[in-house]
Formats: sequence, C-alpha cells, structure tokens
Amino acid sequence: MAEIAYIEDFIAISQVKARYCRCLDTKDWVGYADVFTEDLELDTRPAGGIVTYSRDEALHMVRAAVETAATCHHVHSPEMTIDGDSAQVVWAMQDRVVWGADRAPRMGNAGHTGFGHYHEQYVRQDGRWRIAKQVLTRLHMDVHPLPTR
Repeated sequence: MAEIAYIEDFIAISQVKARYCRCLDTKDWVGYADVFTEDLELDTRPAGGIVTYSRDEALHMVRAAVETAATCHHVHSPEMTIDGDSAQVVWAMQDRVVWGADRAPRMGNAGHTGFGHYHEQYVRQDGRWRIAKQVLTRLHMDVHPLPTR
C-alpha cells in the first residue's frame, strides 16, 4: 500500500511542476501563483538572481522579468524523496527565453537558452502539493546576441 501512495504523490507532484511550466510560459499568473505556498522562498542567487520570501514578492519579480518575453521551460528526470506531507525534488531543467522589445536592450542580448536544476521543497497543504522553496541553479547558458542591422 505504501508503494501506491508514493506513486500517487509522485504523479501529483509531477503535475504541479508541469502546471508551473505551462502557467509560466503562457503567462497565466493566477495559475502560476497557485502552485506555491504563501510563504514561498524563491532563491535564484546561484543563477545570478535574488532571493524572495513570499509568493506575492516572487510573483512580482518573475512577472517583471518575463511578462513580455516568450519563454519555454522544460523539466525532466526528477529525483524525488517523499516523507509524509513533505517532499524534496531536484528537476533537470532547460529554459528558452526571448526577451520582449522592451527588455532586450536593457539585457544587452536577445535572450538565452539555459540548462540547470530546480532544487525544490514541496509541502502538502489542504490535500494539495505546493512548492514551498525553490532554488534555481545553472550549469550553462547560451546567450543569444541582439540582431545586427
């Protein structure tokens, strides 16, 4: 019976992460916010970013960064440890970002294709899994130059 519960939790957590990617890339900010706990800790410092300490603060930061960008996030190969209502997951990830016309000049490039990992803590709240902590690390980034005239 424990194996069935593990498989059910594994699938449920995987669906949360799939929703995370879809909502982020389609700019469904209500759906994106719903995958996180209210007290989310989002740490992008290992990838050159900042740390935020609430869902609202993280949503504001992410929206400001990619609202006008075309993005595509892929995750795979989850390493998952589930213990009751808590889970630790490392996802291999790849993201493609094409900056909007408003942001590309400030960034100094047209976008990037990045490779790395999401290190995440999930918690089950009210019967639903949510991301409580996320750390983004990068292994490599291909930066795409601005077009030349």
